[in-house]
Amino acid sequence: MSKLAELLDSMTAEGELYERLPEGAVRCYACGHRCLIRPGRRGICKVRFNEQGVLRVPWGYVAALQSDPIEKKPFYHFLPGSDALTFGMLGCDFHCPFCQNWLSSQALRDPASDGAGAYLRRVQPRELVHYGLRMGARVVASSYNEPLITSEWARAVFEEASAAGLRCVYVSNGNATHEVLEYLRPYLTGYKIDLKTMQDRQYRRLGGVLQHVLDTIRMTHEMGFWVEVVTLVVPGFNDSPDELMEAARFIASVSPDIPWHVTAFQKDYRMTAPDNTSAEMLIRAAEIGQEAGLRYVYAGNLPGRVGPYENTHCPNCGETLIERFGYVILGYHITAQGACPRCETSIGGVWPEDPGSVRLGSMGDPFSRRPRLVR
Repeated sequence: MSKLAELLDSMTAEGELYERLPEGAVRCYACGHRCLIRPGRRGICKVRFNEQGVLRVPWGYVAALQSDPIEKKPFYHFLPGSDALTFGMLGCDFHCPFCQNWLSSQALRDPASDGAGAYLRRVQPRELVHYGLRMGARVVASSYNEPLITSEWARAVFEEASAAGLRCVYVSNGNATHEVLEYLRPYLTGYKIDLKTMQDRQYRRLGGVLQHVLDTIRMTHEMGFWVEVVTLVVPGFNDSPDELMEAARFIASVSPDIPWHVTAFQKDYRMTAPDNTSAEMLIRAAEIGQEAGLRYVYAGNLPGRVGPYENTHCPNCGETLIERFGYVILGYHITAQGACPRCETSIGGVWPEDPGSVRLGSMGDPFSRRPRLVR
């Protein structure tokens, strides 16, 4: 076991998302893998483990904590212009080579590794909420690593946050179960899901199953969460028009009001062979989303280069409702009732009760709302 794993094992509590089985085994249902974990063994995520018939789960720490623009998550229809106190732990149930979580997953497997341990910070839920209130956040988000595998900790934080009047969101790969969604439901309002590809073979290369993610998109919507879906468009991996159309049609079959973000891939971590995604590719992907019947399609990560696809438009009359440049809100025109001011069409989302409270910025710096570390 790595030094990092030993440290993480010291910051655990008994889990709630599991059932006991004969001979000391447990079945974890925090994520779609539903790992059968025998005594002394670990789940696929490596941070949930069986200690003498008891499932131990991450508790009482963060590996990252900062205040981010909600648009960075990205959520475009969830309290625009607000900040989200965003916390993360370590570990993931996937192993995507283009993601930062690949590094922490490898560290958990490397007996000589302890580097990531330097970033761990012991903290309690009430402290996290205090930080959020102090920094003016209106949202608390579980992100950075995969939040599903640390759901007991997230729920404890969200319970405190909800009591303080903050909204709570997940930024997730979507490999959920019905049990974990019901567990989070009393405190969770928004759920961002990555739909990485429509090819099950490709999903299995990343450590997942396509159907689990499709089921999560449908379940979260049916359970009343506000859902936004993101597809990182990777050249040669998932960028064919047929595949993008299949993804968009599936989302539209759940609800045409679900926003779909098509975002730009940039070479990083262990995935450096594909070219970076061009603005032209993103625009075409966004056009495909509209052709499939989606009402709100956004092209991200390339501020000022994707034409109208940074903005929110009324699907009925075409009125520009939210003008954006990067993370900055330049104009906000949705009514207090969450409708278009011109034709009164209802716009899906979680909107501020007071439109005048939305913080506006300028085009001078598309990333002027930079993340702020909590110290």
